Amino acid sequence: MSDMGKLSYYLGIEVQQSQEGIVIKQEGYAGKILKMAGMKNSNEAKCPMDHKLQLTKDGDGKLVDPTEYRKLIGSLRYLLHTRPDLSYPVGYVSKFMQTPKECHYAAVKQILRYLKGTTSYGLRFKRGGDGRLVGYSDSSHGTDKEDGRSTTGMAFYFSGNLITWSSQKQKTVALSSCEAEFMAATSAACQALWLRSLISDLTGKEAEKVLLMVDNESAIALMKNPVFHGRSKHIDTKYHFIRECVEREQIEVKQVSGDLQKADSLTKALPRIQFTEMRDLMGVEDIKSEANTKGESVG
Repeated sequence: MSDMGKLSYYLGIEVQQSQEGIVIKQEGYAGKILKMAGMKNSNEAKCPMDHKLQLTKDGDGKLVDPTEYRKLIGSLRYLLHTRPDLSYPVGYVSKFMQTPKECHYAAVKQILRYLKGTTSYGLRFKRGGDGRLVGYSDSSHGTDKEDGRSTTGMAFYFSGNLITWSSQKQKTVALSSCEAEFMAATSAACQALWLRSLISDLTGKEAEKVLLMVDNESAIALMKNPVFHGRSKHIDTKYHFIRECVEREQIEVKQVSGDLQKADSLTKALPRIQFTEMRDLMGVEDIKSEANTKGESVG
């Protein structure tokens, strides 16, 4: 083994380390994706997906080259290591890889046009902090007209820094928004316990209670109620795991307003202004412009 100093580049991920903390982004890799797609000089888009977009597998238009479509999706999925703001739209267009049509390819182009204007965006991990693990759990309900399944979104922060996130289709159909949020929170609880244990092993400190923020009051009431009643007895038993976590005081569930729900953009496409606000709230920053500003002020 050889000591090559501080990590600055690894498999397309650019790393900047300083006294203030660590910054990661994939600006060079994003440029390669745009060049591969022939969209290096395309017009920029303000958001990656129209919030009213509804696509189906039997969409309009002719079939496009499946190999080229899958290649683009695969490249975009690797970009998600530093771009949580793209998690939902990339996951959405991934559903059509088997027989992609022109309408599906148009949605991918929208993502690429958004990427064109945000290649320098990434994540910042600030030094210090309170060492607290906080999670945000959210769910959409009834947004996918094709199969009726909701999308789970979760984001976890350690000392205020985003460390893990997920946007995933739920395996069963939820009968209400409360049920969808309940199932999303259970998935988040499993992730929370694993992170709690991992952080304890890395720091050598005793595992602390994880704070989980949910914006649905009915779902929170269901998590804190140890009695199975009529409205929840049809829910798969495995989803009641979060109740045990709350009873054992491994997880504390709190209500958060929808405006401050950091996992919101992981569950559905948002209007442009709301998407920008949620992107900033989540912690995705324009690294390049900030670095240039600092350079100009020093000069």
